[in-house]
Amino acid sequence: MLFADQGPLARTAARTLATASREAKDAALHAMADALDAAREPVLAANGEDIRRAEEAGTSAALVDRLRLTDARLDGMVDGLRQLAALPDPVGDVVRGWTNANGVEVRQVRVPLGVVAIIYEARPNVTADAAGIGLKSGNAVLLRGSSSAATSNAAIVEALRAGLEQAGLPADSVQLVEGGREVTAELMAARGVVDVLIPRGGAGLINAVVEGAKVPVIETGTGNCHLFVDATADLEMALKILINAKVQRPSVCNAAETLLVHRDIAEDFVPKALAAMAEHGVTVHAEEKFAALAGEGVVAAEAGDFDEEWLSLDLSAKIVDGLDEALEHVHIHTSGHSETIVTQSLESSRRWTGEVDAAAVLVNASSRFVDGEQFGFGAEIGISTQKLHARGPMALPEMTSTKYVVVGQGQTRD
Repeated sequence: MLFADQGPLARTAARTLATASREAKDAALHAMADALDAAREPVLAANGEDIRRAEEAGTSAALVDRLRLTDARLDGMVDGLRQLAALPDPVGDVVRGWTNANGVEVRQVRVPLGVVAIIYEARPNVTADAAGIGLKSGNAVLLRGSSSAATSNAAIVEALRAGLEQAGLPADSVQLVEGGREVTAELMAARGVVDVLIPRGGAGLINAVVEGAKVPVIETGTGNCHLFVDATADLEMALKILINAKVQRPSVCNAAETLLVHRDIAEDFVPKALAAMAEHGVTVHAEEKFAALAGEGVVAAEAGDFDEEWLSLDLSAKIVDGLDEALEHVHIHTSGHSETIVTQSLESSRRWTGEVDAAAVLVNASSRFVDGEQFGFGAEIGISTQKLHARGPMALPEMTSTKYVVVGQGQTRD
């Protein structure tokens, strides 16, 4: 189907969803989950085709991992839809309200955005997450996945649309936008059709959308996430957090990419950190002071390494003179995603949370917690690193706007 036809269908579906009851939307989410579960075999077979093509094309292991679906990951997609059904419906929530002296009542109420377009790379689980969040928040979604996941996305969307039809809501609430680059350009320029555009992927994709779009964009950002081990840190805690933040799933945006170590504890901590990273196959890109302590087992950091979102088993590492230098390093190199300090100092933790400018700041916890599900939001659209409307994990409330409802009894303005 041509995008010129899909846009009007999405707007029609959005009008229906805007007034759909919570019961109707929740029933549809369960039906979508059932349909996706029932389509497990064709979805995994379709994903197998995408994986085969990616591997034949020499795609990196990190990107193949983001592309791959397994039974467990498909279970997560199905469960994510069911979890959304159990969450409160944000539509209709009163953000604030008051009565003026003249008796006029004013309420600010949450409403759907309308038609939300999402351009994303690999990770076919995003297809189900985005569809579910869009439906629960009353939005129609236009999904523009990458060509690397085209077969997987088509199979997933086919199942989701079948679930919507079974539940009595418009199948066009979820549509997959297919075609070449000209279709992406058409989508980004679709003023009056698309209300909000959300890019989710690497820096290249995000920058292209932000610079080329003519419709409003909510920017999700890359994750050059730092971990600073302060002088007062519990070193065993720091090591545990480092391993989890770097190794548990290195190909995602909330994985640690840079390690900063206070010089006062560097002689004790660096060998332990290097041993742990070597055990897990991590290549450490060390600046001069860190490398001098490390001896063997590291590679010299090159220009640009401290701005790198590795998304792999690579880690930039540096020794800093203290909290001030750590804060300055983060200020220069942060992507605004998630920044962590390990410390037992209340003053250091206060300064870190107050002075670091990022969507999430963490004290004595892994950056892998910066995730909609881990925050208790259910599935997420992405992590917004901008400062307008939404920041951090974008879940149901972030997929709404507001309008003012004004009620009087015939009052007129003087």
